[in-house]
Order: sequence, then structure tokens, then C-alpha cells
Amino acid sequence: MQGEGAGRWKRIQAHLAHLPIFKELPLEQLEPIAKGTQEVHALRGTTLFRSGDPCVGFHMLVYGRVKLVFVSSSGAERVVRLVGPGEGFGEALMFMGRNYIVTAQTLVDSLLLHINKDALMEQLDKGSDVARLMLAGLSERLYRLMGELEAYTLHNGVQRLVGYLLQEWPGEEGVPFRIDVGKSVIASRLNLTPEHLSRTLRDLMDRDLIRVQRRNFTILDSAALRQYGALPDTRE
Repeated sequence: MQGEGAGRWKRIQAHLAHLPIFKELPLEQLEPIAKGTQEVHALRGTTLFRSGDPCVGFHMLVYGRVKLVFVSSSGAERVVRLVGPGEGFGEALMFMGRNYIVTAQTLVDSLLLHINKDALMEQLDKGSDVARLMLAGLSERLYRLMGELEAYTLHNGVQRLVGYLLQEWPGEEGVPFRIDVGKSVIASRLNLTPEHLSRTLRDLMDRDLIRVQRRNFTILDSAALRQYGALPDTRE
């Protein structure tokens, strides 16, 4: 059992090392945090937390898909973020000591890590170097979130959809890739009506820029797609 426990910590440690908040930390400083981290196996449709619940840590998604939503008093949902593998969520609220302001639900069977606040704070108390390195990681994440906010507030519907497809695209033209998210969820995330999303997808297909078969998408001409969406080519 001791060997299995060590292997589990090493596996969790390797996952945590890819998070922006931890990627600058030496592995030996990650080990105590990994030991305070729990694996969460969640079936599709599992509610991980609800708005108003206390935030006693934050999550990282290993595989699967999670939606973060605002839920109105009438029960209507507004998707504010779709979390993909390798991404974390809830860090800022944890550090602020605030309750969750959104509800998180899995869209497919998922594996997550829950990083315990106490284990993290114990490491922070040990020295300023840890705090400085984690602050750099958080700043990088904030910068990316500001870019997302700009895209979803200043871009039109076509640009938002094209940007989303290119973000999900693995990078090979003509090769199908799957987005395990329903079109109604994508529409909510992009602040589009389902009808607007369907019309835009049909237009992109009619122009031979993409192909869509249920949840399988194919980018046929990425350069033309970027040009049509008036988006810069950000590939390195």
C-alpha cells in the first residue's frame, strides 16, 4: 500500500506541475501539496459545487469537461466558462476566502483533482519564494482570462465562434476532432442564441471552411477560417 500511495502522489504531482499556479515550483515543494490533494471521479451530470457553497480548495481537471454556470432564481443557466483538461478553477475564491459564485457540473465522465486549501497555505507559510512563484502563475492565468473577456465582449458572434473552434482544434486540417459539449452549451458560453449558432455553423459549412457531424468537427481551411473571422494567426 505504501508503494501505491507513493505512486499516487507522484501521479498527482505530475498533473499539478502543469498548472500555471504551480509550474514554477520545484517538485520537492509540490510534494506536500500533492499529498493534500484528492482525486475526484465524477460521472456525467455530477454537480461538484453550487453557488454559495464554501470554497475550501480549488479543482484541476485531468480529463473530461466541466461547465461553470450562473443559475438564475428561475433556474435558467448562463455558461460562463467551459473547463478543459489541464485547467484549474476556483483559485481566486479560495485565496479570497469567499464562497463559490457559480455552479460547476461535469458534462462528461471526468477525473478532477481537488487541492486542499490548508495544505496549500501551509506551503505558503514556509517562505516567500513559494508565494512569489505562485503569484507569477496566478498573474499568467489572470492575463489569459482578460484575453478571454476581451474576446467575448468585443468580438461579434462569428468571431467568437471561430475563435472557439480554433481554440478546440488540435491543429490538423481535414482531421475530425470531437467537442464533448452540446451546441446549446456552446451557444450559452459564446453568448449566442442556439439559432444564431446553428446559422453561423451552416454558413461556415457552406463556405467549405468546416465540416460538422453531430459533435465531430473538421477544420478544412484554417487560414481562410481565420480570415473570415477576422482573427490573427496566433500560432507560433
